[in-house]
Amino acid sequence: MLAAEKGAARNTLDAYARDLDDLAGFLAGRNRALVDTTPADLTAYIRHLSEAGFATATRARKTSAVRQLFRFLAIEGTVDEDPAAGLTGPKLERALPRTLSVAEVERLLETARTRADASRGPERIRALRLHAMIEVLYASGMRVSELVALPRQVLTGDPRVLTITGKGGKQRLVPLNSEARAALDRYLAAMAHPEPDAAPIRPSKWLFPARSAEGHVTRQHLGVELKELATVAGLDAERVSPHVLRHAFASHLLDRGADLRSVQQFLGHADISTTQIYTHVLEERLKKIVTEHHPLARRKTEPAG
Repeated sequence: MLAAEKGAARNTLDAYARDLDDLAGFLAGRNRALVDTTPADLTAYIRHLSEAGFATATRARKTSAVRQLFRFLAIEGTVDEDPAAGLTGPKLERALPRTLSVAEVERLLETARTRADASRGPERIRALRLHAMIEVLYASGMRVSELVALPRQVLTGDPRVLTITGKGGKQRLVPLNSEARAALDRYLAAMAHPEPDAAPIRPSKWLFPARSAEGHVTRQHLGVELKELATVAGLDAERVSPHVLRHAFASHLLDRGADLRSVQQFLGHADISTTQIYTHVLEERLKKIVTEHHPLARRKTEPAG
């Protein structure tokens, strides 16, 4: 159902499978079949998760998986009543997203650009690819899973935007600035005309092909390369990841006057409540506007005459 009706991504399907396998193991330990599960069994399972020391976010996710499973079984008529109807998980306080300042992002991009300029031989394409990927990531705000799986044909059409397929198979337009496009052009030119001592490049349908099971650069590999680059740039590698660049994209847009609804569309959030984790940026911008432009605020800061 998740795959066929909701179009859930592979990562989501894998996460649900792991969570429900965990539930099945717990119920088996109580000699309880799935269709005979009672509300008391599920309450005991939630208590077990807490006692086992699982993080709040993990317990909340597992609780959600359990509720969705039994709701589905009830709709299908597999169980007479939904034993998870009254099940409550831990309250999940939404933490402020980790992000980078504009200066830190610029330092990261400049380091990637400099390394690409200096690279020769087999390392050149890898350096150009990394530079292109992080330029596109920061320019568009797309998810890393969307970035690594971009098809080559995505570059056809208007050079200022990309049409990408996100969660649930939904398509959306994301911006592509001149720096990102230039980095892509340099990378593609190197791919088309590799240096004599470089390994031959096989044709691929992917924009960022690699020798992986998927045929393209993986999320994990990009994450490792990005942390290595952050270290070279003099940044704390623990603070840098592809998802942090997505947060930086959204935060910097809002800080410069973009509205929340536009950022929601760029990020591909189905519900604007997801985008509202960035409202702290809007609050800070509004405070700054009042401080700098309101006559009473200005009067307070003026020296007494």
